[in-house]
Amino acid sequence: MKSRKTPLRKCIGCGELKDKRELIRVVRNKEGKISLDTTGRAQGRGAYICAEKACLQKAIENRGLNRSFKCEVPKEVYNKLLEEIPVDES
Repeated sequence: MKSRKTPLRKCIGCGELKDKRELIRVVRNKEGKISLDTTGRAQGRGAYICAEKACLQKAIENRGLNRSFKCEVPKEVYNKLLEEIPVDES
């Protein structure tokens, strides 16, 4: 049997290529509304970010979402991403 090819996506924070299912997808639809895509199937332009606080901080600093969507991203989107990222218990 053939093994299925796993889709890789680039994190906008750290820039690493990772399996699509490990990343959080943020999508901008035709109307310009930016939201989190939990299903991975929402229509629109997508950007991916690791589920780590360090990657989110890098994305905020280098304005990764703004560059991906070519528009200003509201702070509410970043707040939702912070809620979505699990807390590290180290």
